Amino acid sequence: MSVAVTESSIEDLIESFEFLDDWEERYRYIIDMGRKLSPMDDALKTESSRVQGCTSQVWLVCNPDQEQTPVRLNFIADSDAHIVRGLVAVLMMIFSGKTAQEILDTDIEDILKRLEFAQHLSPNRANGLHAMVKRIQATAENYR
Repeated sequence: MSVAVTESSIEDLIESFEFLDDWEERYRYIIDMGRKLSPMDDALKTESSRVQGCTSQVWLVCNPDQEQTPVRLNFIADSDAHIVRGLVAVLMMIFSGKTAQEILDTDIEDILKRLEFAQHLSPNRANGLHAMVKRIQATAENYR
């Protein structure tokens, strides 16, 4: 999933969440997003691409588009857990296809707050989500 995300697509995601009546429906929506995530080549699932701090297995690699100026960072990611794979899809929607500066300027805490993840994710999943965000931000910092 390497599409440039606009503020409107993030707003669409937030609106979709608000439209769903309860968190069981939202979890199903997140899982469905994960199912639509492009598959990651098994060759990329290495120890160096594994995100530390996640209870589930999560792999994340950056595939920079060097032909764009400034360089746009496309991320490829996967997980072995359905809900976590959906959370990966949400982060790919938010971050993939942006420049390093756009990634660093993204108010991810505000987005996650508006999606109400803090109240509805288990502590382990919340820690894993934050570990993925930190990895994406560190990658962006390296490209800035």
